Amino acid sequence: MKVLLINGSPHTQGNTFLALSEVAGALEKEGVKTQIISLGAQAVRGCIACGKCKEIGHCVFEDDLYKQITAELDNIDGIVIGSPTYYAGPNGSLCALLDRLFHSCGRKLRYKPGAAVAVCRRGGASATFDRLNKYFTINNMPVVSSQYWNSVHGRTPGEAKQDEEGMQTMRTLGRNMAWLLKKIHADKVTPPEAEEWKPTHFIR
Repeated sequence: MKVLLINGSPHTQGNTFLALSEVAGALEKEGVKTQIISLGAQAVRGCIACGKCKEIGHCVFEDDLYKQITAELDNIDGIVIGSPTYYAGPNGSLCALLDRLFHSCGRKLRYKPGAAVAVCRRGGASATFDRLNKYFTINNMPVVSSQYWNSVHGRTPGEAKQDEEGMQTMRTLGRNMAWLLKKIHADKVTPPEAEEWKPTHFIR
């Protein structure tokens, strides 16, 4: 079993990385392999709603980061997405990437457990947490919980380690993710049969 962790911070070794590393450490102790991919400071294209991904099976903007992540989707059993909090929301570059990822490759993540991690200085973590969870809940993905909302506090790099409850929450999240993955694999649970999607809108 393997879990992919996406570090949505431009700081590859900052507090978001520390929080995700705590989750990864707990997963590894439970025998689950992990991989952390960092967004970094590179520019990320957003979705332009061209619809080409429906024809070709992937986004037309095949930047290295997108290709690196999509190459792992068939090999993973779960995903954890972490972000710093900017103006009470996730990093815009991360959302730009996730919009493209879930729109073009969401089928590869369906029914795989997902978890969000928010890192903030003081406030806005719950809004960040909520926004990231929406990617999972629109895509038939079980959402993994912890003993508290999945958030860690810290401003300057390294401060997250001082948030004892936050770090404990991350370890609990990792163990809960491992437990759910083991249950799924042990019981050989197959996904439910999906109904044909009936999209509606308010224009008749």
